[in-house]
Amino acid sequence: MSALVVQDLELTAPGGEALISHLNFSLGAGEVLAVMGPSGSGKSSLLGWLTATLPAGFAATGQIHLDGQRIDSLPTERRRIGLVLQSDYLFPHMSVADNLLFGLRGGSRRERRERVAHSLELAGLAGFGERDPATLSGGQRARVSLLRTLLSDPAVLLLDEPFSRLDTARREQIRQFTWEQSAHLPVLLVTHDLADVPKGARVLEIGSPGRARATRLVPA
Repeated sequence: MSALVVQDLELTAPGGEALISHLNFSLGAGEVLAVMGPSGSGKSSLLGWLTATLPAGFAATGQIHLDGQRIDSLPTERRRIGLVLQSDYLFPHMSVADNLLFGLRGGSRRERRERVAHSLELAGLAGFGERDPATLSGGQRARVSLLRTLLSDPAVLLLDEPFSRLDTARREQIRQFTWEQSAHLPVLLVTHDLADVPKGARVLEIGSPGRARATRLVPA
């Protein structure tokens, strides 16, 4: 069972301003940790550090362990971390099926296509494989984006405001779909909306700009 452990994270912005100090947490399979706080408090920078995509000028020290292996010195592609962003970033020149096949490894071509077809069926998108992503609704694109990440078999899932661009009618449906599909993984969710946080999750509050960044875990 996957487990993500962060130890002694110190994160500073360009210019040396402290964003996050003395952050420690562990996250097991099936657990959700929601990271909340004002803009500029370091939420997205935390994800950047976890994925080795922290912008130039930021500095961080600390350790990341995944399934008992230290990974903070590994490049992005070797960390086995899946990331779903606010924008879906589907490849416009590829069909829906080819978008899903992009990160899929192992097995024969037929087996990979069968996995894609099965995933689309589970997502309520059976028969959508040959569709142009531009013809999909926002909710459909969100489902395809999540499926593409999950098909890459990540050991942990990071979500950066994944529901914020959805209309109200679709938001709860996509939330439920996301938690169902990721129930076997540790999930770290960055959000401004407490309604995004599933029941039973923990919440990590990051302090506001202009003062020392306090971090604490509170019940959802």
